[in-house]
Amino acid sequence: MNFSLPNERTSTLHLILLLVIAYTFSVGMRLIWIDWASGFPEFYWNNQLMINTNDGYYFATAAHNAWSHIFDANPRIAAPWSSATIALTALLSKVFPLENVVLYLPVFISSLVVVPLILIARLFNAPYFGFFSALLASIAWSYYNRTMAGYYDTDMFSAMAPMMIVYFLIATTMKENIRWALLSAFSIMLYPFLYDQGLSVIYAISIFYMGYMLLFHRKESFTYYSIALLSISLFLLPVWIKLILITVLTLLYQRGVLSTRILIVLGAAAFAVFLVNGNVASLIWAKILSYTAKGTETEGLHFFQVTQTVREAGKIPFSEIANRISGGTLLLFISFIGYIALIFRHKAFVLTLPLLGIGLFSFWGGLRFTIYAVPVAALGAIYFLYLITATATSLKIRYSIIIASTLIFLAPHIVHILEYKVPTVMSAKEVSTLEKFKLLSDSKDYTIAWWDYGYPLWFYTHTNTLIDGGKHNHDNFIVSEILTTSSPTESARLSRIAIETYVSSGYKEITDTLFIDQNGVPKNVNDYLDTLRYQESVALPVKTRDIYFYLPWRMIDILPTITLFSNLDLNTPDNRQQPYMYSSISIQDTGKTLNLGNGISVLKEKNMLKIGNQEVPIKEFYQVGYDQANKLQVNRQQFASEGLNIIYLASYGRFLVIDDFYLNSVYIQMFVFEHYDKNLFEPVILDPMTKIYKLKI
Repeated sequence: MNFSLPNERTSTLHLILLLVIAYTFSVGMRLIWIDWASGFPEFYWNNQLMINTNDGYYFATAAHNAWSHIFDANPRIAAPWSSATIALTALLSKVFPLENVVLYLPVFISSLVVVPLILIARLFNAPYFGFFSALLASIAWSYYNRTMAGYYDTDMFSAMAPMMIVYFLIATTMKENIRWALLSAFSIMLYPFLYDQGLSVIYAISIFYMGYMLLFHRKESFTYYSIALLSISLFLLPVWIKLILITVLTLLYQRGVLSTRILIVLGAAAFAVFLVNGNVASLIWAKILSYTAKGTETEGLHFFQVTQTVREAGKIPFSEIANRISGGTLLLFISFIGYIALIFRHKAFVLTLPLLGIGLFSFWGGLRFTIYAVPVAALGAIYFLYLITATATSLKIRYSIIIASTLIFLAPHIVHILEYKVPTVMSAKEVSTLEKFKLLSDSKDYTIAWWDYGYPLWFYTHTNTLIDGGKHNHDNFIVSEILTTSSPTESARLSRIAIETYVSSGYKEITDTLFIDQNGVPKNVNDYLDTLRYQESVALPVKTRDIYFYLPWRMIDILPTITLFSNLDLNTPDNRQQPYMYSSISIQDTGKTLNLGNGISVLKEKNMLKIGNQEVPIKEFYQVGYDQANKLQVNRQQFASEGLNIIYLASYGRFLVIDDFYLNSVYIQMFVFEHYDKNLFEPVILDPMTKIYKLKI
């Protein structure tokens, strides 16, 4: 069987046509969500569709601030030139409305992934091989999910940028000239500006390149020049210093001043500096640990780790990995077979192996890693088609089979795109409330909210938050405690102490300041919190800004997750049982029972809850809803002195089954019942979807 790619040499004009078709296909598939979402008025604000990823508001806020400077009081706002996403958005927003830019930029940037795939294939005189691969990679399940219209994030560069580097590196191995080596180095230097999260990916690809050159081209002096060049480009030094080093090295090499022996020494020295300066082993190991760690920390104070509560970082079954990379288990195996054959025949493709490996790491690290394997799997799948059609009697038959099979490979991804209907992060009603809040607050003020809502709050209210999508480490404990404690006094005091301490300390982690003494020894956190709860008088910092509580309806679904971060003993892990909460919108009234789903039902005649085979007394029953004047109405009945509580949220069509821990929590009391201590809080906005309170102390 002929394992070689066929000669598909085409003209430059023909190549451009293939690029345009593949790019247009990718863009067009991403516009399907725009067409669907356009039918929902609640997805619009300022006459434009809103975005569908929380993290997008981080970049949108920074881009907005580049020209307006209205967020300068926020210490977490990124500089305009800190990333390509922010810089491009800021520049384009001078021509187009910002809302348009953030909605469509992922569509047009992510679709550029077709370019390196087709160009790589052209290096082997097989542009159609690259074209079919590009079609498949551009809309693959995982890649589409994180680069669709409205998914405004750096992920738009996640596959395109590494594949462009791979293109330059493969060209360097084949042509062995300075121009391609320099393009490789410059693209590596540019990469952190495009996608700084994937630095370990580029480390791995570069090391594979160096190993490849040493294995197959160790006798050429160019090998050692290119190793030194790439190592310099990977140094964690200012760009101008790296440019000077690269210029000097290249000039000396071009003029023949450097012998092979000297180049070997320079290459080895530069690589050693890269390993030390780049902290390579530690970086890669830290990345692995950050996505495989779970539960609570084992040293110092025992904080609950956030990674295991983030879906994209959680473990996923193999079938879902297969779907996200190739569209199904069978297609993934086909991709593997094709990829192995591709490397066997065209060994330069081994440079893509780190991308495939990192993609498969998703089995342990979570679904976010599948995106890296998408273009590699696409190459493998299409090469498999070339492989099985190698003995076709004519080119017409061969390409007919390849085209038909490619369409079959595309089918599950197209079906997924048609069915993947995600809403915008915020609804128009929620944003309307936040806009009202913006008029009542100041840009130096802080809003206490869970980290999911941090970036949107920045963008729409111009206030600051303690935790957000990028800062959610130990201080999650503070916010969780504020929102779930049964003591409004503790909640209010801790809020004032936390915010003023955060600002006065230069924005350091609050827990490091409050819970660790000057000798680095952890304090007794429970004693400290008890003081805030029960001590009649507590010295509070001088008030320098207002503090608000943001309590949205949508938070009710993640309240148990939020509770995990504070319902623990930081000093001594106690593995305490978590409080009970069950939420249901699937309700069936059979007369004598009220079935709430999942084996939970209300036995009306007994005033009991049946949970599985166990019967539990109903302690209190609440019916909560809004009248025609949008005023909250609460009816309460008590049936027992102990047991579980039921809250029927009539206006939301939902039942809550909760224990006293949740019933007495700040969130339930202030959002569901609008009960608050008038000496500590005052309501700012009381809306069915959003409750905002201002701290008085």
